[in-house]
Amino acid sequence: MSQSSLSPAVSSRIPIITIDGPSGAGKGTLSAMLAEAYQMNFLDSGAIYRVLSVAATHHQIAFDDEEGLVPLASGLDVSFETFDTQSRIILEGEDVTDDIRTEEVGAGASKVAVIPRVREALLRRQRGFAQTPGLVADGRDMGTVVFQDADAKIFLTASAEARAQRRYEQLKDKGHDVKLSRLLLDIQARDERDQNRSAAPLRPAKDALIIDSSELSIVQVFEKAKEYIDTKLF
Repeated sequence: MSQSSLSPAVSSRIPIITIDGPSGAGKGTLSAMLAEAYQMNFLDSGAIYRVLSVAATHHQIAFDDEEGLVPLASGLDVSFETFDTQSRIILEGEDVTDDIRTEEVGAGASKVAVIPRVREALLRRQRGFAQTPGLVADGRDMGTVVFQDADAKIFLTASAEARAQRRYEQLKDKGHDVKLSRLLLDIQARDERDQNRSAAPLRPAKDALIIDSSELSIVQVFEKAKEYIDTKLF
């Protein structure tokens, strides 16, 4: 088991792979597989925003309360504990891995993510994950903002319908009572916010490989990604 926590240092010598794309495209699974394959550290940057969403709720801070959110983000006590392709997310000593995956928390994360000062505070935390022997960073602006000089950049996407179906199956398997039509609307609304926000809108980096996973298995996506990454790292 390895544990990654947020620290201020970042080295340009450390190999970095970024996986960006919309929610539900398979970024987390692909990133974990790549981190295992290359024996690198793993950063789920989207989880940090979700953790902040949970922390804001715990501390009774509104998602649009910039003055309350910035210091909360700056001192956010969060760490990742990883084992193989699985990871656990710890907030203030509490395992919130399952808590942060609800649709409500995701909606809150999208709202706090549009506040520039909040993004700036969390930006410094994210960069701290770049430690030896390397980093696989999963998010929405890893290749465009956080790690612009990353060695390999991938933008993983899929149709809103495919992503909604995947999310529906995941939630149903966990016993949640959800409606596919509602999930699709939520995903489309989140895409609209993420693509049109003024701070770091969701878009592929100019030098990123774009992979559409709508009709691909995760193994096929992994093979495409690894073939590309190998040409960049070796």
